[in-house]
Amino acid sequence: MDEKKKLHNLKGSPKNGNMSGTSFQAPQSVASSVVELKREIGLLSAVSLIVSVMIGSGIFISPSSVLEKSGSVGLCLVMWALCGAISYFGALSFAELGTVVPSSGAEYAFFRAAFTGFHNFFGPLPGFIYIWVIVFLVRPAEVAILVLTFSEYTYSPIVLYFNMEISPLMESVLKKLIALLAVGLITYINFVSVKIYVKMQNMFSSLKILACLAVIIGGICHLAKGNIQYINKGFEGTKTNVKDLVLAFYTGLWSFDGWTSVTVVSEEIKSPNRNIPLSISLGVPLVTVLYFTMNVAYMSVLSVEDMIAAPAVAMIFAERLFGPFAPIIPVAVILSTFSCAMSVQFGVSRLCFAAGRVGHMVECFSYIHIRRMTPAPAVILQGTLTSIFIITGSIIRLIEFVSFIIWIFYGLAMVALIVMRSTKKEAARPFKVPIIIPYFLVALSAFIAVVPLVLQPDPLFLAAIVFIAIGILAYHFLIYQKKHFKCTRCFCYYVQILLEVIPSER
Repeated sequence: MDEKKKLHNLKGSPKNGNMSGTSFQAPQSVASSVVELKREIGLLSAVSLIVSVMIGSGIFISPSSVLEKSGSVGLCLVMWALCGAISYFGALSFAELGTVVPSSGAEYAFFRAAFTGFHNFFGPLPGFIYIWVIVFLVRPAEVAILVLTFSEYTYSPIVLYFNMEISPLMESVLKKLIALLAVGLITYINFVSVKIYVKMQNMFSSLKILACLAVIIGGICHLAKGNIQYINKGFEGTKTNVKDLVLAFYTGLWSFDGWTSVTVVSEEIKSPNRNIPLSISLGVPLVTVLYFTMNVAYMSVLSVEDMIAAPAVAMIFAERLFGPFAPIIPVAVILSTFSCAMSVQFGVSRLCFAAGRVGHMVECFSYIHIRRMTPAPAVILQGTLTSIFIITGSIIRLIEFVSFIIWIFYGLAMVALIVMRSTKKEAARPFKVPIIIPYFLVALSAFIAVVPLVLQPDPLFLAAIVFIAIGILAYHFLIYQKKHFKCTRCFCYYVQILLEVIPSER
């Protein structure tokens, strides 16, 4: 009897409460080979994951925002260095949390470990709202933005090469079609094999770093010829307006986002107690150095006015410095956006997996493919949500008004670290940060979360608040009151049949 027929013969019984569907047992022949996420991500791949998620298209397209709001070359570079240092401190704190709570899910796993036992209603709430916001809105919208950028930079050279004249409507359709094909390919890669994903991620990360180095070396060569008229401006023109400085700081920190990525996939990291802290200690400083030196390179070739006016800073930089080799930048953007989108989807599918395993999502999203050992239903869910955001388009703007929530979650993660220093004193801590760091980051995250609400209020912010309120209602009825729909059992059954997946044996 083949595996698919065996899946038809499984018997299930509904779990009590929450959003669960049906709990199935693995067939004996499948169970003989343990069905769970495998530890296939070594140190190099963990560093590559951090680099892939942190370096998207932003450093090639629009680093001018920090410069515009800081006003001077000197303060802009200070901002980049400061944002890199803060991200590094946050990543080190997550490294400790990742060794104390060695489960996939990052903040979600930390919230559950730290807060669940404190209160029946409010204890599990932070974890559920995190899943609600990140899984259903922030990450799918982020991937949609990345693949739409990929589509833009893929589409334009093709049209120019063939000298095609296309109507605006058809152009929009073609760009979305390219984006949807990219999402399909990303979803297929993450569905098929972790090993294939790791190999592709390592390759793309290496190419991405080479593109960054090309910009850096070009800038260094330009400076070596004595062209220091732009970089020599120092702190001339520095802005003292608190609003501008705070927004420059906020923009810089957003550019570094992704330093938590390795803790999202803790269960797939080889030797996690060693490789999680070590990969963070290598990956985050590497990205910081690349960002800082790339900005130095840009400012050595372009004036402050040129950088602020440029729609894509690296493009103007390459045209002036590389001449016929300027297309290296569009290629770098294509590689960066695709690999970043692939890595973001890889990580968020593990959040779906972790949430489904404990009943904070429909249970079938925690199922694993019996041969490929990937969380196939979770991967397909993320591909579907991203496709919806690409087709609708305007919904993607919501990410701007939910992004401040991410720093609230970072702050809560630091609170979780502080709490578990007391509640889990006996836990092994092969890596431990000075306690002043999480206290500092709690205060910083509160500040960062409030700033956009005060300085950049927008009517669409209400939509984000409504979305979170709906999440609280869903939590109240589906998790706290343990109500669930009968159709979820059927849904989980057919997902299992169609995708050949079963619950993890972990």
